[in-house]
Amino acid sequence: MNNFCTDKEDQKKEKRNRGTSIEVCGYPLSIFFIVVNEFCERFSYYGMRAVLVLYFKYFLRWDDDMATSIYHTFVALCYLTPILGAIVADSWLGKFKTIIYLSIVYALGQILMAVSAIHDITDTDRDGSPDNLTIHVVLSMVGLFLIALGTGGIKPCVAAFGGDQFGDHQERQRRTFFSVFYLCINGGSLLSTIITPILRAQECGIHSKQDCYPLAFGVPAALMVVALVVFIVGSGMYYKAEPQGNIMLDVCKCIGFAIKNRYRHRSKRFPKRTHWMDWAEEKYDKLLIAQIKMVLKVLFLYIPLPMFWTLFDQKGSRWTLQATNLDGNFGALVIQPDQMQTVNPILILTLVPIMDSLIYPLIKKCGLNFTPLKRMTVGMFLAAMAFVCAALVQLQIDQTLPTFPSASESQIKLLNMGSNPLTVTVNQMNPVELPAAQASPDYLTVKGQTITVSTVNPAVSQQFTLTFEHRQTLLIPSNVSQEWLLIADSTSKPEKGVNAVRFVNGMNKMVNVTNFDVIEPFYYSNYTLLKNGKRSFIIQSGAQSCDFSTTFGFGSSYTFFIPSTFTFGTNCQESITAIEDIKPNTVHMALQIPQYFFITAGEVMFSVTGLEFSYSQAPSNMKAVLQAGWLLTVAVGNFIVLIVAELAKLPKQWAEYVLFASLLVAVCVIFSFMAYFYTYIDPTEIEAQFKKKDDDDDYGDKKKKASIEMVKRDSVTSQDDAGRRTKM
Repeated sequence: MNNFCTDKEDQKKEKRNRGTSIEVCGYPLSIFFIVVNEFCERFSYYGMRAVLVLYFKYFLRWDDDMATSIYHTFVALCYLTPILGAIVADSWLGKFKTIIYLSIVYALGQILMAVSAIHDITDTDRDGSPDNLTIHVVLSMVGLFLIALGTGGIKPCVAAFGGDQFGDHQERQRRTFFSVFYLCINGGSLLSTIITPILRAQECGIHSKQDCYPLAFGVPAALMVVALVVFIVGSGMYYKAEPQGNIMLDVCKCIGFAIKNRYRHRSKRFPKRTHWMDWAEEKYDKLLIAQIKMVLKVLFLYIPLPMFWTLFDQKGSRWTLQATNLDGNFGALVIQPDQMQTVNPILILTLVPIMDSLIYPLIKKCGLNFTPLKRMTVGMFLAAMAFVCAALVQLQIDQTLPTFPSASESQIKLLNMGSNPLTVTVNQMNPVELPAAQASPDYLTVKGQTITVSTVNPAVSQQFTLTFEHRQTLLIPSNVSQEWLLIADSTSKPEKGVNAVRFVNGMNKMVNVTNFDVIEPFYYSNYTLLKNGKRSFIIQSGAQSCDFSTTFGFGSSYTFFIPSTFTFGTNCQESITAIEDIKPNTVHMALQIPQYFFITAGEVMFSVTGLEFSYSQAPSNMKAVLQAGWLLTVAVGNFIVLIVAELAKLPKQWAEYVLFASLLVAVCVIFSFMAYFYTYIDPTEIEAQFKKKDDDDDYGDKKKKASIEMVKRDSVTSQDDAGRRTKM
């Protein structure tokens, strides 16, 4: 009776968990909500992550190393928390509740990130920069922690929850679902990496206009809220399996018992066992122990793998920072530095079918045994080549970067504001010929602070005190006997690819220039930051005006000199002198495409093949353990970036790229030796042997038990016969 009641309760529970079963074209309607949820969540995550390192550098004002370290700490947390999410879902809450609760945490984190990027919150002086960065840092760090907890926690649940919606008769539909599911992941990643950098490049603000990080973070936050709402709307249709316990906990307990038992029996009087896991036989089933042995064999191969992820995930940090010093003008299209990451998902969608349908079959036809471990080795080598390409691009960039003065140096440029040429000497250096209304072609580097500047005809000499580590321009008036003016120049390359522009007025009357204040006679304006492209200025003096236009690249600094001979009219802009203080970015962003190609080809051969190999070498009930191990290698790889960025402190970025490439090549060699001695196994066959052995043992036990029963019956019969004979 009790068993009957329990069965009825289980049936009711199963019915309640199953939800309302509605099918569309043979698919459960519930999966459409799951697919939309996944697309929105991936858009939210990758969209936020695309602009994150630039937010650290330009909004929070962190240097490149600090921005890189925090970025990779965040990514590492995102790959550690899935283990926690899987344990919570399988052992406590179930997948449905875990997704709901952690999605709420996730959405709150995204909202906090959007709020942390609003500069007007602490911009009391309304100059466009936050006055209390601590508030913004705290908000963003709390937001990132919640995002890492949310995105990592739901990562192992959503795909498995979607698979649960299908019955045993819907195997084909389940396979199609997973294909569409992973297509949504790549689609969300691709679109968000294109859109959010465009949103970031907009200008917004209440009191002053700045890069619109609130919008760049706000849209992903809105998509995460949409993902949560869509998932909740379909709750009545889902099949919600009850928590069945997490295999990872069982594996950890079994390994822990084996280690503890081995330690207790460490004395030589105890006989040795074939494998150290055999010390768990006193408590655990032999089949489970055999399965754990197979998993440990694969996990041992995982030891060198974090180095691949160390390089791979830098495309979102170091490579994005590298792109800020490149020319993103592709003609009709201008690419933002953080948009270059879109090359990765585009190449993934292209290379995966090419590899599967063309490259691998071609290699097989050539008679080469291109095993999964060999593919992974080649993938690691390709990733190392990607960083060699990055180092070559960095060398090209370094050649175009200006050389700024050191702590014991100063730099000075000379500008002849007169209408006659001048010969000028600085500190007994070689004389510099200055044509009329022209500047010296390069900065002069001087060691001391005090300099003497002399002209030959007329002979005038003046002394000036320079500032160490700074660049300055000396304005020499047309009448050299009048006061000379020493002005400060840009001492760093303009950030975000913008251009620093100022005007110097060499006329004896005031002028007004568009976007600049009124410039006094023989004086200069402050720098104004302008984006790339064609820019027009209107120079006015009284009723007269001049239309002046020029085209800017990325990351330059210009001084435009209006000479004393300037005349307003049709050809007025021809008499304006453009002085290039800092050259624009001349290395094109297209040079990053080869490194993205190599890293993506490496990802396809390493990541896709690695998961396929791992799954083929592990028992069916141990897939979650391998998934946890794989995600752990990603987390460790990001921590390695953190360590190298903080400890290496290499003076040149190209040297750091070469260091990472060299480390991966060394690891690649080690992994190739490990792969050479690895023996491929068939987990199904091994499990079948153990099950057959158990069945044989069970059969033997039953046969032995039957023999004992027969002996007992014979004994009883013989005793009865003896009793009867005695009575007779």
